[in-house]
Amino acid sequence: MSDLYKPGTDNLPAGEYREVENDGSYIENGRLVNIDQGDRLPPTGAKGRRWVKED
Repeated sequence: MSDLYKPGTDNLPAGEYREVENDGSYIENGRLVNIDQGDRLPPTGAKGRRWVKED
C-alpha cells in the first residue's frame, strides 16, 4: 500500500493525489488533485480522510 498523507502536508513529490479513507480504502467520487513540488495538500472532504499518490 502507498503512503497516506494528511491534509496540509507539504514538500511531497509533484503529481496526482487521490482522496481516500483513513485506512487507504477507495472513496467513490473521491477528489483527485494535482500538486507541484513544494505545494501543500488541500483539505479533504471529510474529517479523517487522507491523500495517496497515484502511480
